[in-house]
Amino acid sequence: MCGIFGISGHPEAARMAYFGLYALQHRGQESTGIASYDGKHIRLHAGMGLVPDVYDEATLGQELQGNRAIGHVRYSTSGVSVRKNAQPLVVRVCGIEIALAHNGNLTNASELRGELESEGAIFQTSSDSEIFVHLIARSLAKKKDLEEAILSACDRVRGAYSLIILSEGRIIALRDAHGFHPLAMGKVDDAYVFASETCAFDLLEAEYLREVLPGEMVVVDGDKVVSRPLNNAGKVPVRQCIFELVYFARPDSIVFGEDVYQCRKHMGYEMAKEAPTDAELVMPFPDSGVYAAIGFAHAAGVPYEQAYIRNHYVGRTFIQPSQTMRNFGVRVKLNPVRSMIKNRRICIVDDSIVRGTTVRTRVVKLRELGAREVHFRVSCPPLRHPCFYGINFSSRGELVAANHPLEALPGLLNLDSLHYLTIEGLLNSVSEPDKYCLACFNGEYPVACGGQCSCCGSAE
Repeated sequence: MCGIFGISGHPEAARMAYFGLYALQHRGQESTGIASYDGKHIRLHAGMGLVPDVYDEATLGQELQGNRAIGHVRYSTSGVSVRKNAQPLVVRVCGIEIALAHNGNLTNASELRGELESEGAIFQTSSDSEIFVHLIARSLAKKKDLEEAILSACDRVRGAYSLIILSEGRIIALRDAHGFHPLAMGKVDDAYVFASETCAFDLLEAEYLREVLPGEMVVVDGDKVVSRPLNNAGKVPVRQCIFELVYFARPDSIVFGEDVYQCRKHMGYEMAKEAPTDAELVMPFPDSGVYAAIGFAHAAGVPYEQAYIRNHYVGRTFIQPSQTMRNFGVRVKLNPVRSMIKNRRICIVDDSIVRGTTVRTRVVKLRELGAREVHFRVSCPPLRHPCFYGINFSSRGELVAANHPLEALPGLLNLDSLHYLTIEGLLNSVSEPDKYCLACFNGEYPVACGGQCSCCGSAE
């Protein structure tokens, strides 16, 4: 998962991109970049680190001039975390400058990369996003039309991609036909904006217009907006990533047409139906567990308490690129309110258990502080299968629920009880349950994983 942003027709496009990326920082903390078009050339500024650390006033006001810009915040699922993999990628092909920002993961990346290299292509990065650049370049050399070249490139790739492309006077935004990852369209004054989540629009006081649809390409050229379908649009089922609603998206966003905050509260309601508790208090692991915990506490009739306080200067432990950093983040991220814990029966609500690292560490601390009972409710089903579309649990061996029977997990995690929300309960929490990818729960992959595992179910 990454965050992408684009804006067309604003006199301070780079500055607007900066604030848009700032709102999307939760989607990637490794690197960031902004590319702008000054009327003659595309200019790029990118670096490792967080948005406010990579840009300054001189960068936004002088270096990145122009009224069109695209931006990216990266969290790596393909390619290592180094400066050369920062996006947007900027190239010059057949006399045309192109900048590309990608959110997603291609399942046939290895196959395509090998084919392209055998034909003489030279890759500058280890990211699968560069495959798009090479495919577009090859099609562009034949077709001499950028939009047709993009459509042709999309015919070759498999997997998940939301793209924003800047080329001279145009901004082009598109989603794969399955619609794995979100991409929203809005407007601020006369400028059109695109972002992974609508929380970026709120910061810019932009009006949310609609989603870019699965299998749709939207082209903004001046004040002209044109919608074109990808060649496979409507020919494959829509399979949006439900983990966006469970964990990844900001709760103040609208994603896939869903109010993320309300979805998470509803997951809590469903959990209370499935596994009520006689605990004395319900508490979340902030921040991702907060909204399901509120819904669970309301429905269960148990007081909600914030018995863990988060240090907001620590990043999200789940998306750090190394296990060492993840363990360190768990230790420093949350601090308990001791008076709420001693001699109490506690029910913890969290959005997911991936590796079990966080749960084990925190439950040990609660026991040390004198918690009498520790019960756990998870607002999604057990994660048993790796994701090949952009979520960073790509190895089955990393998933605690894939390697232990459910009845063994309470003992392994030092819990008195544990309940995962059922798939039925999860789907009851969304408005269009037939449009979501559940592969990480049930192993039914809508697109083949490209030989990365031996557990694929149905495949495109």
